[in-house]
Amino acid sequence: MNSTVSAHSELEFFDTHCHFDFGDFDKDRETLWETCRTQGIRQMLIPGVQPDQWPRMQLLCANNPGIYYAAGLHPCWLEGNIESHRRNTQLSVLSEALRDQLDEQYCIAIGECGLDQYINGDADLQEAVLGCHLEIAQEFDKPIILHCRRAHNQMLRCLKAFPLKNGGILHAYSGSLEQAEQYWKMGFYLGIGGTITYDRANKTRSAVKKLPLEALVLETDAPDMPLCGHQGERNSPLNIPAIAGILAALREESVECIARQTTLNANALLRINERQLG
Repeated sequence: MNSTVSAHSELEFFDTHCHFDFGDFDKDRETLWETCRTQGIRQMLIPGVQPDQWPRMQLLCANNPGIYYAAGLHPCWLEGNIESHRRNTQLSVLSEALRDQLDEQYCIAIGECGLDQYINGDADLQEAVLGCHLEIAQEFDKPIILHCRRAHNQMLRCLKAFPLKNGGILHAYSGSLEQAEQYWKMGFYLGIGGTITYDRANKTRSAVKKLPLEALVLETDAPDMPLCGHQGERNSPLNIPAIAGILAALREESVECIARQTTLNANALLRINERQLG
């Protein structure tokens, strides 16, 4: 994997979904980000998973040029943050907390939030929490980072109820071409990561061949979602060029083209140049 990174170090990449604040990176985070910068991975978005984590993310971004974050409550982290019997009160607190985060310099999006029918959870509560995030994204015209597993029909229905001017990213896209086109028409980019490195992901690999490149952004979801052949290992933002290489091969386009357009897509959505952040 290192040879692939070195070969493309002159290119610029944007990892639009990396949990760089997780403890998995505590031992080597600073040196890893320095290596990323020298290898062309110059920008990163860290998605939030729960409010307790947001201050740590803000500090991490302040100390590492090129890193930004989104504030959100992931559906897998609802327990301990939102309880069914106190839902209204806690959703109100979450809304105010999200509003406060948008005043922070490096908070440029809402999320990670969404729906997950893979886990055992309260589907109605998940939808209520997603609606809270969508309301804030709509009110402040912010992009939103969406998590969706086995719930695309429900997700599309929610998005139609909260049309967003600035759309967002459907993280870790692994659906069909038809579903992808629906999200794209609603202003959502498709996050492309390690899934496409697996031969068995026929549906997703077929979809990314046919979607317009203007609809795609790159991501790792590190430390999760390892690439094919590296199952059980910690995933790394250094794998972005490898993902770009697979995407280029599938689409029969150059890695240079993939890097350039996906980075343009991410910057346009997240309005990085407008904010003039490090």
